[in-house]
Amino acid sequence: MRDQKLHHILKETFGYDNFRFEQYNIINSILDGKDTLAIMPTGGGKSLCYQIPALYLDGVTLVISPLISLMHDQVMNLKEYGVEAVFLNSSQNYGEAQKAKAKILNGTVKIIYVSPEGILSGALAGFFDQINVSLIAIDEAHCVSQWGHEFRKDYTRLGELKERFPDVPVIALTATADAKTRVDITNQLHMKAPSVFVSSFDRPNIKYMILERSDEIKQLDEFIKTHHPDDTGIVYCLSRDKVERVATALNKLGYKAVPYHAGLSQNERALNQELFNIEEKIIVVATIAFGMGIDRPDVRFVAHLDLPKSIESYYQETGRAGRDGKASTAWMIYGLQDIVKLSQMLETTDADENYKKVARFKLDCMLALCEAAACRRSYLLRYFGEIGAETCGYCDSCIEPPTLWDATVDAQKMLSTIYRTNQSFGAGHIIDVIRGSKNQKINDRNHHALSVYGIGKDQPKEHWNSVLRQLLNLNYIHIKNWEYRSLALTSKAQEILTGKIKLELRKQDESVARAKTAAKQDKKRVASKTTGAAHGQNELFDALKDLRNRLAKEKNLPSYIVFNDKSLHDMCALRPRNASEFLMVHGVGQNKLENYGTVFIDTINKFL
Repeated sequence: MRDQKLHHILKETFGYDNFRFEQYNIINSILDGKDTLAIMPTGGGKSLCYQIPALYLDGVTLVISPLISLMHDQVMNLKEYGVEAVFLNSSQNYGEAQKAKAKILNGTVKIIYVSPEGILSGALAGFFDQINVSLIAIDEAHCVSQWGHEFRKDYTRLGELKERFPDVPVIALTATADAKTRVDITNQLHMKAPSVFVSSFDRPNIKYMILERSDEIKQLDEFIKTHHPDDTGIVYCLSRDKVERVATALNKLGYKAVPYHAGLSQNERALNQELFNIEEKIIVVATIAFGMGIDRPDVRFVAHLDLPKSIESYYQETGRAGRDGKASTAWMIYGLQDIVKLSQMLETTDADENYKKVARFKLDCMLALCEAAACRRSYLLRYFGEIGAETCGYCDSCIEPPTLWDATVDAQKMLSTIYRTNQSFGAGHIIDVIRGSKNQKINDRNHHALSVYGIGKDQPKEHWNSVLRQLLNLNYIHIKNWEYRSLALTSKAQEILTGKIKLELRKQDESVARAKTAAKQDKKRVASKTTGAAHGQNELFDALKDLRNRLAKEKNLPSYIVFNDKSLHDMCALRPRNASEFLMVHGVGQNKLENYGTVFIDTINKFL
């Protein structure tokens, strides 16, 4: 009986034929009254894990979400499926909040979205006592854990909900949590003997590319032109200034780009968010910690111009590409200054030493991913405790394996130069000495008289930057003083200086050449990495897309909320002629049939 009803809700409301990943088991765990932790990849259908129980159960489901914009999108989306949902957050004025509360008290609302700050406030506590709460869902649950990558203090108080609603099951959902973080989430939320479901972390449609930084705007332009000239994408930067600078540069190069960061006014952020939701071929340039919910399924690339501080952050951010299952790219450039900047930020915080120790480990893992000579995807999966194939055939390391070279002698030169300059100088000065620079600083310190002066003048600065960075990453050197960023040897350095080991390093990438080679290889792989059916109805698809976009504009909705591209491709493959056939299309439930069936069937019939 339960199984039949769940499948009925899945098909009649959401228009899907089958559950994905662990959705069915997660939903049944909730309906059995168990606290549940669900780890699912971005785009894996986490929302359905609480939306379907919300429609199955009597009463109301509370969804705690950290992003106002994401709440708005979720409510819009549910209304298109005929599900009554509201949000209660700081974006509403008094009248709008009262109207939403009246709907809730009338019993017409099934799902309420609220922020962690809101649900714990005195103002709403009394209100929620008046209603029958049947389920509590905590989205982006990694924010609960101090070992997660977006730790938020308000989330740590969410364990109080178990005291206020002791008999209500809690489901926590996130795309990124290693074993340590999972345990912390369940403890922080005071879960009682929780069921834990971990789906595969693999996103086979995403190609991973990581290059060394040389000229970031030129490299970014080359990447977009080569791989995604007509696509929507996200570019992540570490600072607000850089966001503005990169957005301006992209616009000058002829792209349609908008900035998004906390320094913009609320109106500017809202406008740029709306542009990103509704425009085709748009690029948003944003800070790593931007408060912008990304539900758009057709983001074709995510580019990082600065190194993320952890694998979790990287996985979460790259996961915003290709939510529709089509071939997409996660592209990143990095350099020595990233390591220094992130390490300095960590070491100068007030966090306790235990936290710093874990954060250092996470940064080391992120660096190891960048420097890895083997498959990127295999490394990512292993980090999350999942064993995959040794090679994926769809990352830059597999498409064009990096060249390794015997760097023992050059490493000895670098380590000797650091030692001979009394382990008191930063990377720039060390490289100037090794290359025999004639600048004043070297003369003032008499470093031109050292035996190591000029021993590396036959190699360019970029070469020594690469050697130094990899030695830092491999823990042969460390940053001794954060104020001056001076470098010193670790005990491991003796292994190289005494010739006990042979050191092989990754050769510096020829970024543009690698990007072009990878692009050619892509053509052979894209077909197997995309969910778009080979229906051959390109004119019909374009007509349906135009109709979808026009309807979305009329209703002031993002186009993907009306129908995503996967649904349009399905229409092209099935070419439904009537209502019953239209219901067979992926993502078409009863409400979407009533709202859009006639106009889409009419358009399809014109091409039959």
